[in-house]
Amino acid sequence: MAQNKIGKKFRVEPGTRVRLDDHDPAWTGGKDAKQQDEKLLARNLERLSAAQELLWSTKKYALLVVLQGMDTAGKDGLISHVMRGLNPQACHAFPFKQPSSEELDHDFLWRYQRYLPARGSIGIFNRSYYEEVLVVRVHPEWLERQHLARPVHGKDLWEERYQDINHFEKHLTRNNTIIVKFFLNISKKEQKRRLLARLDDPSKQWKFSEADLKERGYWKDYARAYEEALTATSTDSAPWHILPADHKWVARWLASEILSETIESLDLKMPKPGKEQLAMIAQAKQQMGAKPS
Repeated sequence: MAQNKIGKKFRVEPGTRVRLDDHDPAWTGGKDAKQQDEKLLARNLERLSAAQELLWSTKKYALLVVLQGMDTAGKDGLISHVMRGLNPQACHAFPFKQPSSEELDHDFLWRYQRYLPARGSIGIFNRSYYEEVLVVRVHPEWLERQHLARPVHGKDLWEERYQDINHFEKHLTRNNTIIVKFFLNISKKEQKRRLLARLDDPSKQWKFSEADLKERGYWKDYARAYEEALTATSTDSAPWHILPADHKWVARWLASEILSETIESLDLKMPKPGKEQLAMIAQAKQQMGAKPS
């Protein structure tokens, strides 16, 4: 599969040590958001819709989109804006919250395997199995609920989970699931602005919870956990893309561009009808009084 033009700029090359300070969350590419936002996104939504139709009609590949980011990074908004023109029969988003007691009784990947997209479909994980090396790393006491049979603290556990994730993703790609992973990179300053907006805007107040402020206090811990996870799990078969997210329109534009390029690079062709189907088409036209083509 050809490497994406835009994707290459934001792709975490396998073996690269990730430092979030090296990635500008306010990057715009020199473009004016007010002039470019709708134009760029509208063009890419048309491309993405056409690409999805090819994916759906050929049923050779599935596409799994993994979204991760700090609170308020814009995961929900990206889904609603970038995926709005897609066929809902073949595109499904799954927001993963706290695991249930049943899910905690299984291995840490079990709950996610049940929602993987079928060939021809697009699946979007709003948060994902990466939470198992992020939030539980920042809050290791939560691991106690997973009933692990051996000590749960220490670097070995995270290294083993990175390996499990890499093997899991390798298995998926070998079976024709294309994986596109986005980390929405927001600054702490912009997160503060968005949290305050939630408090001031009655239409957004429902999004606010006390946990938002509590988790903000662990910013450095989350940043370190993300850096290590992105470093360990960006592979040739399932690379990470670090998208600047201080400007929502930029993250949405880049995501739509990368997703379109990813499907287009598969070089899929619309299926051609066989002899029997052509005969059925000709018969149907005749029955409806259409002139032979």
